[in-house]
Amino acid sequence: MSEAVLPSASEAADAVAPGGPFESVDEVVEALREQGYIADTRLATTVFLLTRLDKPLLLEGPAGVGKTELAKMLAVVTGRRFLRLQCYEGQDETKALYEWDYGKQLMYTQILREKIGQVVADAPDLAGAVERIGSQESVFFSERFLAARPLLEAIRSDEPCVLLIDEVDRADEALEAVLLETLGEYQISVPEVGTFVAKHRPYVLLTSNNTRDLAAALKRRCLHLFLDYPSAARELEIVRSKKTGLSDQLAEELVTVVRGLRDLELRKAPSISETIDWARTLAVLGVDEINPQILADTVSVVVKYDKDVKKALDAIPHLVDPNAVVEEHGHGHGHGHEGDHTHDDPPPARAVRSDHPDDGDVDGRAKRAARDEPGRHSLYGGVTAAGGSPRPRPVSPGQGARSFGGSRKRPV
Repeated sequence: MSEAVLPSASEAADAVAPGGPFESVDEVVEALREQGYIADTRLATTVFLLTRLDKPLLLEGPAGVGKTELAKMLAVVTGRRFLRLQCYEGQDETKALYEWDYGKQLMYTQILREKIGQVVADAPDLAGAVERIGSQESVFFSERFLAARPLLEAIRSDEPCVLLIDEVDRADEALEAVLLETLGEYQISVPEVGTFVAKHRPYVLLTSNNTRDLAAALKRRCLHLFLDYPSAARELEIVRSKKTGLSDQLAEELVTVVRGLRDLELRKAPSISETIDWARTLAVLGVDEINPQILADTVSVVVKYDKDVKKALDAIPHLVDPNAVVEEHGHGHGHGHEGDHTHDDPPPARAVRSDHPDDGDVDGRAKRAARDEPGRHSLYGGVTAAGGSPRPRPVSPGQGARSFGGSRKRPV
């Protein structure tokens, strides 16, 4: 049994009517800026198209660049209700679309047991009783027992809303297939009840951190934008807009340091939100000068893995001052070597070999040829160390037999 649940003609017309909350791209920029979200023209243009074309927007890019925040701010500036579906591995459609409240159904069945008995009391046989109960099926499989999840809630909403499907790349591919109907037709089919069509088409934003590739069918239904880390000027503007309490000069220096850390190929690069957190941290500590020591003491605000911390600590002095000289500790400290070695002591003189390759023989050919001369070593008849004449060393016949395994007998 399937009963379609369709909107009225006026509601359907409202769902596809042109127009939107913004008259221009510049208006999008200004509206978001008033809420503390600094958007460039490319991002604002995409948002403007989202509101005019009734198409979902897929935002891809590294974590912490403002994808989720954009959906929240869009809900604020448009005055729409905000709904969020947080995706995760192993998530199925029941957690995204709807679930049946079986406990409620069972309770109703117990309460109506007497009434059910009356319905089937005069049934001629078992088949007739089943038929009568079947005709009342809609009583127990109706919207009354339907527990809506974010997707169905957005479609059934009586007021316009913004739907965020966050980190869709973390969900299984099966959920992508479920999303195709919702994103393409703005409707959801419930086999036991019917098809729900949106009264007001929601603004849908999907985010992905690129942990896996999304299906082409999903991307085809969406506007697409890759949101990367902003330019230095825009990131500084974002930090200033958040009223962190850090002076403009120190905020500029901090942004330079953070952008340098992102170039280190860390396991997790610092996000914009972490830059803001670092600025607030330094402001709380009352920092009036950016120096390597204070950054090293608070680097864990933006760097989350041990190996990344080591890379960051090595790089911070040069990021603060490119001409900084980092003191290197020699092997003599703390390794049990005797003697009083200091960094100011000149290194000990090294013995220079007479056949060093820097004495004119660039490729060393002459040295190698000299080593191949016959009679070079006195042991085998060459010149003695004192410069005497060649003197071959006598070898007895028995010594040769013993050396090369002659007819030596093993004891029995």
